[in-house]
Formats: sequence, structure tokens, C-alpha cells
Amino acid sequence: MSFQFVRVELFSRKGKEGRSTGFVFDEVARVPSASIHVQDPGTPIVVYGLAPEALRTLHDERAAQARTEVKGGKVRAIRQDQNTLAGIVLSYPATIEEYRAKPEVVVRVDEWERRSIAWLRSQFGKRLVTVVRHEDESHPHLHAYVLPDDSAMTAAHLHPGFRAKAVAKAAAAQQGEDEKTAGKRADAAYKAAMRAWLDDYHVKVAQPCGMTRLGPGKRRLTREQWHAEKRQAEALRDTLAKAEVLKAKGDAFVRRVKKEAAVMRADAIEAAEAAQAAIGAAGVAEKAALERAETARSASLQAEHDMRAAKRLSGIGGLLRGLWDGLRKSAVAARIRKAIEPELEELQRKVAVASGRASAADAGRREAEMRARTLRENLTETGRQLTNAQQELASLRPKYAAPGSAPSCPRP
Repeated sequence: MSFQFVRVELFSRKGKEGRSTGFVFDEVARVPSASIHVQDPGTPIVVYGLAPEALRTLHDERAAQARTEVKGGKVRAIRQDQNTLAGIVLSYPATIEEYRAKPEVVVRVDEWERRSIAWLRSQFGKRLVTVVRHEDESHPHLHAYVLPDDSAMTAAHLHPGFRAKAVAKAAAAQQGEDEKTAGKRADAAYKAAMRAWLDDYHVKVAQPCGMTRLGPGKRRLTREQWHAEKRQAEALRDTLAKAEVLKAKGDAFVRRVKKEAAVMRADAIEAAEAAQAAIGAAGVAEKAALERAETARSASLQAEHDMRAAKRLSGIGGLLRGLWDGLRKSAVAARIRKAIEPELEELQRKVAVASGRASAADAGRREAEMRARTLRENLTETGRQLTNAQQELASLRPKYAAPGSAPSCPRP
């Protein structure tokens, strides 16, 4: 295990020293004329995005359409020497022989590759177009290619050092610094940005894969010191790997708990909804029952009212029938009376005469009866007076008179 290696370069269609974008595409595709440095060129392995030829086509089309604004507000095509492509090379510190012979090295390279692609995507997003792995040189390594997404296709914005340098120059010009001071400031910004970029790669990729940040020569380390640092890096890698396993287990546990909690929440929500539905149904049923009870009560009251009305109507019906019968009888009587009216009038006249006579006779009879009753009353009064007189005479008789003998009345 050794130190990390990652480098970023910019390329233009014209190129410097023959390293144009066309040459870069040929090299990554292992075109023989661009692969002289490789003893036995192999087939490139696309591990992310487009194949080399598709990458070439996309780049050339965008570069041909790219436009930039010059002085005076005019728009023209970009220059051939403008950088339009960013290329990043990342290498794993194991020999290709180790990679081919040791399965554990293959596992480590795969892990490094996975982390490297994730890191590149975090750096460039959708502008990362292609990542290719080469296995035909001294070490397994990756070539990543990034295309600008602005209308002028400015690749300088993709380079962390150049981007920081441009910002520093603009700030120096705004503050009125001289060219020398501005240059120093820009160079310092470039170095700081590249250092931060490499540090980020080390933390997110190299360190978890057991690589050191710097090699021994850069720091003038002895062989013993270098081997000690490599052992330390490997120990750190193993520790981080264990931490990754523990983190994965923890994440799995958290996911499981969240899933169970989600299920419980869903069940609780379902139960609450069911309870709410039951409450609603009960309310509806209660309302329906109350409505039925009210309907039944209304029906009962209506029935009672109808019965009373029926009774009244039945009485009225009898009365109407009586009236109708009376009317029918009256009609018949009228017809009969009309037929016998002359005779009835004659009979009524005779009856009136007879009644007059009877009345006179009855008056005489009543007078005679009154006379007889008066006579009887007089006789009764006379008898009473006679009795009183006899009682007085009895009280006047002499005491020598024989008992039981009646007193004699003096003769006149």
C-alpha cells in the first residue's frame, strides 16, 4: 500500500505539444498511434457514462456550437486553443500483477473505484460524462472526463486551482493591486485550492482505502519511517473498514426500525381511520334509528288521528245515512201526501168538527165533574161537621145513662 495519486488537466482542440482533445480521446480508446507508451494495449473498460467514441462526438458537437462574446458585444465561435475538456487521472497503488493475482487486491481496487466515482460525481455532478478503467499499464487507474455546461464551453471553470486563481485575480484588480502582488495572490490561491481538493480526495477516498496523503520523497522520509507510515495507513484503512461495517449495520438497524415504525404508524393510521369510520357509521345508524323512531311516532300519531277521524266519519256517515233515509222517506211521503191530499183535507175538516164537538162535550163533562167534586167536598165537610156535633153531644149526656146507649136527639 502506498500514497494517493490524483491529477486534473485541461485540454483544447488545438492542444499543446500535440496533446489535443483528439489525441486524448485516441489515447483513452487505445488507438495505436496514441498508445505508443503502452507495451500491450488492452480494451478500455467503461465504468461510468459514455464510451470514448460517444464522448468524442459529444465534445466536438458542443465545441462547434460554443460561442463567446468579445469586445463590442459581438458573438463569435470560441478559439481552437480554448480549453474545452477536463481530464482527471486517478491511480491505485498496487501493481497490475498484484491486481491480477490476488483476489483481495481486486476487492480493494473495486472499493477504491466505487469511492472515486462517487467523489467525482460530488465534484462535477452531471458534467461528469465518462470514467474508463485501464488495466494495461503498471497500476490499475481511471480516466475521468468532464465537459463544461456553459455556452462558451469554458473548461477553466472545472479546474479547482484555475477557478480559485481567477477569483483571486479579479479581487486583486478590484482592490487596485499591482501585477506582481496580484500574481502572488493568485498563485497562493491556486495552491490552496489544489491542496484542499487533494485533501478532500484523501479524506473521502484515499484514507478509507489505506493510502497516505503524501509519498516518502516529498517529505524526505527514511525507508523505515516510510514503511511505518504505510503500516499506519493500512491499520487506519482496516479501522475505517470496520467502522464502515458498523455504520452499515447501524444504518441497517435504523432503516429496519424506521420501517417498523412506518408500519406501526400505518397500522395506527389505519386503525384510527377504521375507528373514525366506525364512529361515523354508528352516528349514521343512530341518526337513521332516530329518524325511524320519529317516523314511527309520527305514524302512530297519524294512525291515532286517522282512527279518531274514522270514528267521527263513521258517526257522520250514520247521520248522513239517517238523513238520506229521512230524505228518501220524506220524498215518498210527499208523493203520497200529494196523491191523498184532497181526501186528507176533507178528513181533517171532519176531524176538526168532531174535535170541536168533543171539546164542547169535554168541557161540559169537566164542568159536571167539577160540580160533583164540589158536592163531594161539601158532603165530606158536612159529615165532618156531623161527627164533631156528635162528639159534642156525647160530652153533654147525663152520667146515669146506660152504658152503650146512644143519646137521643131532642125532637123539634
